[in-house]
Amino acid sequence: MSTDFPDVTDVLDAVVIGGGQSGLAAARALLDAGLTPVVLEAGERTAGSWPSYYDSLTLFSPARHSTLGALPFPDGGDGDRYPHRDEVVEYLLHHADRLRADGADIRVNTPVEAVERDGSGGFVVRTGDGRPLRTRGVVAASGSFANPYLPRLPGQEDFTGHLTHVAGYRDPAPYAGSRVIVVGAGNSAVQVGHELAGVATVTLATRAPVAFLDQRVRGHDIHHWLAATGFDDLPPEWLAAMGGPTLVLDEGRYREALGSGRMRRRPMFTAFTPEGVVRADGTRERADAVVFATGYRPALDYLRPLGALDADGAPRHAGGISTTHPGLVYVGLEFQRSFASNTLRGVTRDAEHVAGPLAARVRDAPAALFQP
Repeated sequence: MSTDFPDVTDVLDAVVIGGGQSGLAAARALLDAGLTPVVLEAGERTAGSWPSYYDSLTLFSPARHSTLGALPFPDGGDGDRYPHRDEVVEYLLHHADRLRADGADIRVNTPVEAVERDGSGGFVVRTGDGRPLRTRGVVAASGSFANPYLPRLPGQEDFTGHLTHVAGYRDPAPYAGSRVIVVGAGNSAVQVGHELAGVATVTLATRAPVAFLDQRVRGHDIHHWLAATGFDDLPPEWLAAMGGPTLVLDEGRYREALGSGRMRRRPMFTAFTPEGVVRADGTRERADAVVFATGYRPALDYLRPLGALDADGAPRHAGGISTTHPGLVYVGLEFQRSFASNTLRGVTRDAEHVAGPLAARVRDAPAALFQP
């Protein structure tokens, strides 16, 4: 890896913004398509948001179904285990080393401030120190962890307890002996709530009863069947038409915790009080802490100067290919092309899908188009 950035007059094949699982998948797909990518990662390591997730997190899919491309987890042959957060970090770092060896230029501690048109058919990517990079293509692969979605409810500013998003949760120790409300009905909400229930009194606040999906069916993890049946390949429009609640993967322990009362579920509250929350029927619940497990939104503010986002900050795209700016593509968006799009097991297919058209544009456009 070189120690200096290219000269501003040089025009790069493609800049990948983000060095986590999405950016690394994109870099591999671009290399395979014949391009030389420059990957810009804001953090100290090429592991994206994984080092910042809560300490007990394990993958919800087994190792054999959680790889980037053909690079397996170093699992000693046990592809049915669920890798821990720290194992995923090491796996991504190893993947980045492989990419560097194959010619990718990967830069850490390099946040991107803005992407702009350069007036000649390409883009200018401006880094945190103001350095401009000219490029024919841009892959926005910065994920969403930096942009947690925290709802605003009446009375929230008057709540005297501790309020956080699950993005800020690490371990249960600070909550010992507390009354905690966890907002959300997805995997993270239930996993964190179950962990907290070991040291605290926990309520899950959800809009509907928690819906569970058996983790193992007929001797296989459910992800085996998602792949075998083609469910992973269903387009987002079909998934939306199917409707239904969010499903929580469970081998039985979460259902047992709810059934036994060790963790209880209550309807979502409508407002905060200084001491807790109040629900639509007027019932109140005291709480020392509220943890929102309410998801994330794409972290793409650097594209605002380009005009590639809608009024809500969401990218305008079709299957990850920008509908506003040729040469701009996305990897790692939720439901970008399938149910698994923003996961380790699904991001490679999306990266390959957008890399082909981007490589064709870079190769086929007249060289004069990108001259300063």
